[in-house]
Parts: sequence; structure tokens; C-alpha cells
Amino acid sequence: MTIRMTSFPRLSMSRFARSVVIGMAVAVGLSACGDNEPVTTGGPSTVRRLTEAQYRNIISDVFGSHIIVAGRFDPLVRTDGLLTVGASRANITPAGFERYAALARSISLQVVDEQNRALLIGCAPVSPKAADETCASAFLGKVGRLLYRRALSEDELAQQVKIASAAANTRRDFYLGLSYGLQGMLQSPDFLFISEKTESDASSKTVRLDAFSKATRLSFLLWNSSPDDTLLKAAESGELNTDKGLEKQADRLMASPRLQTGVRSFFTDMLALDDFATLEKDSLIYPAFGLSAADDAKEQVLRTIDDQLLVKNSDYRELFTTRSTFMTSALGLVYRVPATVPGGWSRFEFAENDPRAGIQTLMSFVALHSHPGKSSPTLRGKAVRELLLCQKISDPPGDVDFSQFNDPNSPAKTARDRLNAHSTLPACAGCHKLMDPIGLAMEKFDGAGQFRADENGAVIDTRGEINGIPFADAKGLGAALSQDPAATSCVVNRIYAYAVGRSVERNEREIVSYFEKAFASDKYRFTSLLRQIATSKALYAVGEAPVRAAEAVTKESKL
Repeated sequence: MTIRMTSFPRLSMSRFARSVVIGMAVAVGLSACGDNEPVTTGGPSTVRRLTEAQYRNIISDVFGSHIIVAGRFDPLVRTDGLLTVGASRANITPAGFERYAALARSISLQVVDEQNRALLIGCAPVSPKAADETCASAFLGKVGRLLYRRALSEDELAQQVKIASAAANTRRDFYLGLSYGLQGMLQSPDFLFISEKTESDASSKTVRLDAFSKATRLSFLLWNSSPDDTLLKAAESGELNTDKGLEKQADRLMASPRLQTGVRSFFTDMLALDDFATLEKDSLIYPAFGLSAADDAKEQVLRTIDDQLLVKNSDYRELFTTRSTFMTSALGLVYRVPATVPGGWSRFEFAENDPRAGIQTLMSFVALHSHPGKSSPTLRGKAVRELLLCQKISDPPGDVDFSQFNDPNSPAKTARDRLNAHSTLPACAGCHKLMDPIGLAMEKFDGAGQFRADENGAVIDTRGEINGIPFADAKGLGAALSQDPAATSCVVNRIYAYAVGRSVERNEREIVSYFEKAFASDKYRFTSLLRQIATSKALYAVGEAPVRAAEAVTKESKL
């Protein structure tokens, strides 16, 4: 189906967001036809905990970006390369539930605050000092529908209204009472867990996701947030269970500036950018690498991805070769280049003879995958294999002797020379041969990502090979990655697993292969891939056995 630019609604947005919409229109026109999509039975429906990003996005979307979400979240375990997949195996500990309760109190009090109540509540009580079930029901019903991603039952709504009324009468404050009702919703498993429901499909005599679960998968894929009111209405009316209705809603979501948030969320997960939260660098060794530089390094790669995949709608493989990025003053100190907008962001392009090209040469990659006081070819090579090519590298044996590599008195001056010690150890050689030749290509970038021509007075040799493709340096590595089928296969596998919120099942390999071929036929346009998956039957196919909520919530933290 082709959609013309004029079919998109006129939106009030920044120039950047307008470019995103243009990219979406082109992508829809390129998207491959799904008539030949292979049939898959899919995997089980899931119960998975909201990620921190999803929680924050929902609060911002429902109540506004001015509502502060100040608190810590229980960590997720990265599973099959994604925290989103790990969320399907996560629980909430007692301590974690206490933190969720504190967040719920803070958020609800902000919502009913005098500065926000007129805008966010939408009704006024008969008396601000007493309960008003009519107003409370209207507010909690509207908000609860967005938080629970479905309509509330009469009993569910009545329970929260009862809590709000009792608190209002006791505290002689309608708004404070209302905050208690909202707190209950924000602490409910119906909000904190994405719990997919199935229903019988009479036409095929199988089960399928119900319309609300379908809306949820679509919204979290494209926006990484809960369905909005329009999408929920499409689920309620049955429109979402038709091919035409699904395409209409997918195109609407892709035309929204909120798609940028969704794409950023995916790549933050795929590239493990959440590790920036614990990144440390030795300030004596790298004085230019401060907190501002670290924050800007993460934003730099996301802006580069936005620009390449959404604004320019470029070939995905160009992420590994592009010299175009963005710069700030803090980054400029590390890259040793001038920033044209002091205190702000500006477009920047590395010179043709500059050693940097591709996201794998940006600080977000070379600094993140290094030690606090030095670079690490092994960590960088492992990151390329696992994050960009989806090739799992085994953890090192527990009894490995690292002294030869870390000995400051070693006569070996470069990392390449020191790593030769590991290549002679049978327990290490296999994995190091997969990682080190890749990481050594980036050795002219130190542990903070700064360029250097030599190490300890010795010239750094950056030659290597990956999957049989030789290269001379980091730029050559990027060119090799752009031609490696594993790179495009990896992003397809990751986005599909991200979309369904679980590991890819054996019976889904054929559909993933189908998406890979469609990706290639669409000239590796990421937006085309997104739409292909969003409007596919495979995304909403489910097997008979769901993952039970009991596997996701610990006994101690039942709500």
C-alpha cells in the first residue's frame, strides 16, 4: 500500500520531527507487500515487567513531560541481547515494590497539585474538602484506561473510587483522596506488567491476541509506550482486527514524532547504551572525559541514528560508514575538534582523511567498551560480535591468568603484542581470535575515545579481518561490517524479538528470514522494516501456552 505525503495530518512539531514524517512517508511507499508472508504459529503470550524507559514514557505521555519520575528501578538482566527480552523473566522484589510505591506517591501528588489539577484532572469536585465520586470516577476511569492499556471493569473502577472517596473524607481533601486512588493504579500489576491476553479466533479455530494486547504490541514496538486513546478505540471497535484497520493505525503511529522515541529506545537497548549509567573513567588519565562528555556521547550516537534512519531514511548499513554526526563543546574536547555552537548541538562531519567513520568509531562505542584507564581490543571486539552481529562470545574461564596482559613492566609496548600471550593459551585462543582482530582495528582510540597514533612510542597496527574480510583500520572495519550479511540479519532478529517481547522461537525462523529478505528488497530502510513487522500477521500470532504471571511476580511482592 502506498500513502502519499498529503495523507498525513498536519502536525505542530519541530523541523526535525517534520523530517521524520517525510522519512515515514517514503518508507511506507517502499514497504514490501505482505501477501506472501509465511504462516507462523508464533510463540507464547507473555507477561513482562515494564522497563524503566517504558515506565517513564508512559508517565510522560499520560500526564505530561513536566511530571518528574525520580527514583531507582530494579535492574533487568540482558537476555538474548536485549533488556526488553529480559523483562519477560523479571520479577519485582519487596524492595523494588517499595520503590514503585514511592514513585506512585510522588507522581500522584504531582498530578493533583494545584498547578496541575486543572489541566490533568479535567473536572472539579462539588467541594474540594469532600469526596466526589462522579469526578473521581471520570478521572480514574480515563487515566486507568491508559495505564492499564484497556478499559477498566466496573469493579476495578469502583474499588479505586472507593479508596479515593474514603481518603478524601478522612483527610477532608478531595484532591489528596484522588491521589490515593491514582497511587493504587500506579502500583497495580495491571500497570507494572504488560500482560498479554488471548481469545479464540473462530475463523481459524486457533487463539489470537485480543485487540487490546494487539494494540499494546504495536504501540510498544513503535513508541515504546502504552497505546493512546485513538489506538484503544480502534481495539474496542474491532477495527484493529482487520488488515485495513491495522495498517491505518500502524501508519498513524509511524507518522507521529513519537516514533523517534520508539526508535531511540530500541537502539538504546540493542547497543546496550544503558551501560552509560555505570560508565567510569580515570579523570587523571582522561581529564577531558567528564560527565557532560559521557552524557553527550550517548546522545550523539542516538542523534546520528535518528538522522540516518529517520530523517534521511538511509540504508541501515551506512551507520557503519557515515562520517556525518553531531557535536557539542564537551565532545569536541575529547574528539579534539571545534564545536560551532557552544553549549549546544551542531551538525558535524569528520574529514575524509579522519580515522573515524561509522557509529563503531564514536565515543559511545569505543569509550563504553573500554576499561576505566585504558582501551580494550577484546571488549570492543566482543561488542562488535555481540551487539552488531548477534554472535555470542563465551565468557572467559574463571582461572585465566591476565598478568601477562596487564603487567606494566612487560616489554610488549602495544595491545597487539600483549594479546599474543592469550592467543597461545588453548583455553583463550578460540574466542580471542574472534574478538581481538576486530578490536585491534580501533586501537588508535584510547580508553576515552581520543585519537592516538602510537602506544608507548610504538606505532599501532590496526590491520585485521572479520569473517574473512580484511581491513586496514577502523574505517575499513566499518566498510566490512556494512557488507557483512550478519549485520543486517542481526538488526532484523533484534527488532523482532524486541517487538514480541521474548526470545525468538524455533518455529519463527522462517518468518524472520522472510523479514530479512524484505529488508534487503527495501534497500535496507529501517522504517520499511518497522512497518513490515508492525503490519504483519506474525507479530500478533500466539501459541496456546502463555507465560504465567506467577513466573513474573515473586510471592513476597504480590500486590
